[in-house]
Amino acid sequence: MKKTRRNFLLQAGQLTAGIGLLGLYSCDTVKQTIDTGVAKTKEIVDEVTNKQFFKISLAQWSLNKAFFGGELDNLDFAAKAKNDFGIDAIEYVNQFFADKANDLSYLNQMKQRAADNGVKSLLIMVDREGYLGALDQSERKEAVEKHYKWVDAAKHLGCHSIRVNAFGVGSAEDVASAAVDGLGRLSEYAAKSDINVIVENHGSYSSNGAWLAGVMKSVGMDNCGTLPDFGNFCVKRDGEGMWGGDCVEEYDRYKGVMEMMPYAKGVSAKSHDFDADGNEIHTDYTKVLQIVKDAGYRGYIGIEYEGQKLSPDEGIKATKALLMKAGAAVS
Repeated sequence: MKKTRRNFLLQAGQLTAGIGLLGLYSCDTVKQTIDTGVAKTKEIVDEVTNKQFFKISLAQWSLNKAFFGGELDNLDFAAKAKNDFGIDAIEYVNQFFADKANDLSYLNQMKQRAADNGVKSLLIMVDREGYLGALDQSERKEAVEKHYKWVDAAKHLGCHSIRVNAFGVGSAEDVASAAVDGLGRLSEYAAKSDINVIVENHGSYSSNGAWLAGVMKSVGMDNCGTLPDFGNFCVKRDGEGMWGGDCVEEYDRYKGVMEMMPYAKGVSAKSHDFDADGNEIHTDYTKVLQIVKDAGYRGYIGIEYEGQKLSPDEGIKATKALLMKAGAAVS
């Protein structure tokens, strides 16, 4: 069969990915791979992938600059994930189709694009719809109801969850109590559509693993869970607002992930910078993946690259290679 330029580039990409995994094998295997070319490399990539206890998805936020800048269209996300990164499961961000939650025609296009590319839609990350842990009851009720449309959109797209925030302003105890109420009410609504409501450690109290686990326990609903993120553990900043200023206090990320995993319905592989060996410099991926595996998790782990030194495409590829390497190394 005639080889097209596209096939050549795809094979070259497989070879590059395979080379990053050869450190797991003997020198003889490496030599054999070099001698036999892409076909053998693909066998090794497939072997490593099949050994993983998890599957890999891509968080849309990894490409946020391109989406915000108009370089990428939301409707092209599924094709981008599959064709450029070989990833067949995606996690949407509501900000990139903020006015389309009730637009069934548009949602049908999203659904069809995913199906056309053999891509599974997993969840929608929801932001800017109010504080589910607001102390004021009317404000909290409004926030809960603003999330309803995203539950409906997630159901339409075939997702299993919406990712929300447990934000609020007040003492840790008061915000926890309010969040239990807000998350509980939203989860009751979502349960009617068989949709999960999952909370990410996303700053302030929510980045305290024990606090978030306590909220989950108090909500006590099967469809309310967590989305442990490997990198979001800043519990205090020196500026105003939720994201103002530099982080001055961090929660232990490994302890936090361990505390959240019993409630996890998704996991986020946050990455920023890598060393010369391809390891993330802030998070020991082998250590954290061991925690995830030991908790019995066997679902998707979503790549969420937020670094500055590599391009978004390069960062996504580096994170994928690291997940495969570290995942194969855990016991």
